[in-house]
Amino acid sequence: MKNKTRSLLKVTYWVLPMALLIMAAAIKPENNKQFEISKNLEIFANLYKELNTYYVDDLDPGKTMRTGMEAMVGSLDPFTNYIAESDIEGYRLRTSGKYFGIGAQSQLMDDYVTITKLYKDQPADKAGLKVGDQILAVDGNDAKGKTPEELEFVLQGFPNTDVLITVKRPGVKKPIDIRLVRGEVSRENVPYSGMIGEDEIIYVALSTFTRNAGKNVSNALRDLRLEYPDAKGVVLDLRENGGGLLVEAVNLSNVFIPKNEVVVTTKGKVKEWDREFRTMNSVIEEEMPLVVLINKNSASASEIVSGVMQDYDRGVLVGQRSYGKGLVQNTKQIGYNSQLKMTTAKYYIPSGRCIQSVRYEKGEPVDIPDGERAKFKTKNGRTVLDGGGVAPDVYVERKADHPVIKSLEKEHLIFDFVTEYYTEAADVPPVEELRFTDYEAFLSFLQKRSFRFKTKSEQLLEQLEKEANKEGYELGNATEDLASQIKSEQQKILKDYQGVITDLIEKEVAARYYYEEGRVRLGLRNDAEVKEAVKLLKDRTRYDKVLKSK
Repeated sequence: MKNKTRSLLKVTYWVLPMALLIMAAAIKPENNKQFEISKNLEIFANLYKELNTYYVDDLDPGKTMRTGMEAMVGSLDPFTNYIAESDIEGYRLRTSGKYFGIGAQSQLMDDYVTITKLYKDQPADKAGLKVGDQILAVDGNDAKGKTPEELEFVLQGFPNTDVLITVKRPGVKKPIDIRLVRGEVSRENVPYSGMIGEDEIIYVALSTFTRNAGKNVSNALRDLRLEYPDAKGVVLDLRENGGGLLVEAVNLSNVFIPKNEVVVTTKGKVKEWDREFRTMNSVIEEEMPLVVLINKNSASASEIVSGVMQDYDRGVLVGQRSYGKGLVQNTKQIGYNSQLKMTTAKYYIPSGRCIQSVRYEKGEPVDIPDGERAKFKTKNGRTVLDGGGVAPDVYVERKADHPVIKSLEKEHLIFDFVTEYYTEAADVPPVEELRFTDYEAFLSFLQKRSFRFKTKSEQLLEQLEKEANKEGYELGNATEDLASQIKSEQQKILKDYQGVITDLIEKEVAARYYYEEGRVRLGLRNDAEVKEAVKLLKDRTRYDKVLKSK
């Protein structure tokens, strides 16, 4: 009996500590996490207490704490945001269907918010606002230095209420008062649909995934199919489409893929919130060859639709890599009328890949090398990669991404030129006849505005001069000669890119006189991606090869 007891004690001596170690290992991570949270909250409180007591200047508690909270969420992804009590009404205005706006887009230019786009037959358009108008005052309150977001808060409101807007209009000496009646803004999500490529290819542009996006694309496609029964293919244009409603991404996918197919799943930390979205209706157009146009500004719902078409090998993607936003956001009340808008899940498309970019710099996604991205397979066995958006099957270089074009757009020079050049224009011809032929006038305008764009070569040259001076090297006239040569090359670039810049000028003019439909229709004239799409759809052998290649 003693031997048995001694053996039992011996076993207990080894087993009990091992069991405790196992239990400790099982609960240690969570306990450690809770301890770290408690510890760091205490450190944060102590830090603020010391600053508030001894810092040389008085601190504003709300401002100081907000800085800390914004830095915290800013270290995550660009779509997770802290919404303070002071901003909550503006946030509600932007996200609630109960509030109404004016139907215009704007940017801050020369200290004043300037109208850059009008939506046809919306309140701003009906009231007589024009693209190029600078808002000087709202209801008599000076608007100088106000941001578009700040003015948006004032301009938006309940329907049938009015607001007095004072604007400075190009070509008009005195300010103009415009009384605008607010109303529900209804922006067309299909600004244009029609036939291209000698009336053989159906073209449908979708600008945003708002309500009825799927239905509107379906109706446009059906009408054109009835009118042109011998059509050889469809081009769905999702370029510059920043997304919108997830349900509309499912509905649009259902236009081209059958009922009960998986479109997207959402997965997050809270497993009970994970969801799967499938097509629910009969397919509208399952067989006709399809090309989807995407670019770097195609995001969210646009990436779901284009990714679904790619994963099911239902269509060929043409253009450039998409933005890379595959996140689900929800808002949570966090006390005192403040909210946290945070990412709670990620989107996964049928192949199992996630389109979300995982690296950001200054709030913008950064390209991830293909070697660092996980591989997945489409229905036909083609290899596709996750992370960093959706890559096109056929890449087309976007000439508008050249530094000179970016500089012109960043400094609003094309916008300003059109505003100035067409102020005196009494009549603008129909879109089909609209041509800008006075390129020398544009170059003179740039010279008058002292336009200079700094290339990477110039930046490197400046850095070379600084480093050489620090190290005591005398470069003489060498850098001056190089700088002069670069400047000469810049003028050559402006000449070389005359076609691209002329196209942008024409589209800006078309948008002002014929709204978004005019911009899209005119853009088709010289559109490299559209031309590639038409060429691909007319060559069925090549089209099939793209979808079957591994």
